[in-house]
Amino acid sequence: MNQHRLYIYPKDVTIITGKGIRHAQRLLRTVHVALGKRPHQPVTFPEFARYMGLDEQAVREACIGTVVKKE
Repeated sequence: MNQHRLYIYPKDVTIITGKGIRHAQRLLRTVHVALGKRPHQPVTFPEFARYMGLDEQAVREACIGTVVKKE
């Protein structure tokens, strides 16, 4: 079964950056604030990728090992 997640979590950020969980939490909080999101709104893969200047497909593949094709 393919896993399709919309939201990125600190553990995903640790995989991408190679940094620790605390750094990942701070980075995700920084992205959250920069995007002007409210507390109940999580950061999505496309938003994180855009903020970091990374390819969304590469981010998804690194985190969940599946590439989601855009239709």
